[in-house]
Amino acid sequence: MNFPHKAKIISMRQFDVVVVGKGNAALCAALSAREQGARVAMLEAASVDESGGNSRFAGGVMRFAYDSVKDLQRVTDIPEDEVHSTDWESNTKDQFYDDLYRVTSFRTDPELSEVLITQSLEAMVWLRSQGARFVPNYRHQSAVVAGKRRFFGRMPLWASGGGPGLVQSLTDTAVKYSIEIFYETRAVSLIYDGERVLGVNAKSRGKPVEFHARAVVLACGGFEANPEWRARYLGPGWELAKVRGTRFNMGEGLRMALDIGACPYGNWSGRHAVSWERYAPEFGDLNLPESSYRHSYPLSIMINADGKRFVDEGVEFYNYTYAKYGGEVLKQPGQFAWQVFDAKVKDLLRPEYRDKAVTRVAANTLEELAAKLEGVNREGFLKTVREFNAAVRTDVPFNHAVKDGRCTTGIEPPKSNWANPLDIPPFEAYATTCGITFTFGGLRIDHQTGQVFDVNLKPIPGLYTAGEMVGGLFYFNYPSGTGLVSGAVFGRIAGNGAGAAAMAA
Repeated sequence: MNFPHKAKIISMRQFDVVVVGKGNAALCAALSAREQGARVAMLEAASVDESGGNSRFAGGVMRFAYDSVKDLQRVTDIPEDEVHSTDWESNTKDQFYDDLYRVTSFRTDPELSEVLITQSLEAMVWLRSQGARFVPNYRHQSAVVAGKRRFFGRMPLWASGGGPGLVQSLTDTAVKYSIEIFYETRAVSLIYDGERVLGVNAKSRGKPVEFHARAVVLACGGFEANPEWRARYLGPGWELAKVRGTRFNMGEGLRMALDIGACPYGNWSGRHAVSWERYAPEFGDLNLPESSYRHSYPLSIMINADGKRFVDEGVEFYNYTYAKYGGEVLKQPGQFAWQVFDAKVKDLLRPEYRDKAVTRVAANTLEELAAKLEGVNREGFLKTVREFNAAVRTDVPFNHAVKDGRCTTGIEPPKSNWANPLDIPPFEAYATTCGITFTFGGLRIDHQTGQVFDVNLKPIPGLYTAGEMVGGLFYFNYPSGTGLVSGAVFGRIAGNGAGAAAMAA
């Protein structure tokens, strides 16, 4: 029996600008478009409780260019006694350039990096005007040396409340400015007439909805939560990595743009991946935002299943190596490693090493510790420790607040700084694996407007992007704290571009 076809009823909504995503970059784009007078909608795939993208899982540190504490005072209030009693370090534009170019092996796009660096301070000041709050990063980026507190790593400020605090502050401002946020609404495809983007096809709580707009900003992250894409672009084995952040970043924004001829750009086999709790959940847990971090490895030796070291743990502050060392852990047999410490540095470990959800073993002798290291060759480990201990330059003073030059000699891999013999019990070891944060491959954009280019390097009318979807900034590695600031800089640019275009249409 034939039944008459029932026409599908599709709801339609009209806005000036539609922003896909609701993390830091998306919120910055939406707020900037609103400043242009545009009526703005945000489409968020997650529910209210899980919303905010990877920004909700970020630690909240901010890397931006500043010359002195006077620049920092434009971003946050600092008591006068702390202004004068603290060494606030600096992150001049030249220092920022040096760090970014060095860690990306000089592959970062020069135009994008110039925009990021030269506009980073003003982006921080603007974020403050949008309700974001920043405080000195005493907890993770400072130490008391010779009676004076000093910062290291060039990131003296972080968002109050970390990534969740930043997202909440910007969300509150978005609501205040009547930006409409549609939760549980996943973008499916772009509405495209062959010449310009006219909106977004979406599914909102399972129902099809068309969001029509004069301009669309894609700011919905990379493909780090998609194991099939990870294996395809990052390589075999990457489907086994834990996901540090949201489960909603499946690469759909990238796919939608590529489907209409957008130009891919950047390091598509590159990713930000860190040392992570070996038995952490498959995806990030907003109830334990920092519990799985294992960033104190420069004070450790890291050993694999063969009991061997495999990286120079102390080549730099963790800020400049943590985003690539997760990938090194993934390469090891069984995709795991142990970070091993002795009592000399126990009090210097980051607070999360004391959380309950930690795989930790402890012992009063190295032989006893070796027996507790699950999956590790016992004799290989003890041999590695003996050789390491004998190679340490103990004549060089240890100072964890600077690159102290306390190194090893005659072993491979070397340890360039912060080398201490493992000789004071109790000994502790922490089981780690790889946690992927975000992917580096993205779209090519006009660095002045955020507009997406097509494969002929012509701007696609009506289409803009920001955040992790911007390709060309990061290659091979990543200086910590740059992601949130990049999201703010290019989110503002894309929002301004989209808003201006929409209001001129």
